Amino acid sequence: MSWTAPSTWVAGNVLTAAQLNAQVRDNMLQTAPALATSAGGQIFVATGTNAIAARLCATATVLTAETTASTTYADLATPGPAVTCTTGTQAIVIVTAQNEVNAAVQSYSAYAVSGATTIAASDDHSFAVSSPASGQPGRGAIVEMPTLTAGSNTFTVKYRTTSGTATFRRRTIIVIPL
Repeated sequence: MSWTAPSTWVAGNVLTAAQLNAQVRDNMLQTAPALATSAGGQIFVATGTNAIAARLCATATVLTAETTASTTYADLATPGPAVTCTTGTQAIVIVTAQNEVNAAVQSYSAYAVSGATTIAASDDHSFAVSSPASGQPGRGAIVEMPTLTAGSNTFTVKYRTTSGTATFRRRTIIVIPL
């Protein structure tokens, strides 16, 4: 069922049940309150003219401190965090982490997308942290709105270091699908 533009009625019109159902009942079923099927965390996005869809925001966090010496993007012992959600052609992606490296070394946290869309983790979708001093963590974040293929997409955080070993903790990803 889709939205039907209401008619302009004039005095003396006799309305049929089909007209009332299409222009009142069916249109009411296309409103945000009628489409809300979740107890919380839903947003509504325009999918076309006079069309909306409910989307569920997704978040995941890994608190465990884990390390990598990889100079290319890789999973840690506990991969991610990762979330899967239905998106339109865009989503707001927020990634944060607390990173720790030795002085003069940088650590990178980036996100990758799989499913309907393929985006490899890269410096183009990352943030870098240089610890203020050896053994002291720094915190970083990235907020982006990538172009996606509409459908089910999985967003996963990946990690790398420029050299040596980097430690990552308090890792979070939030995806707001549009």
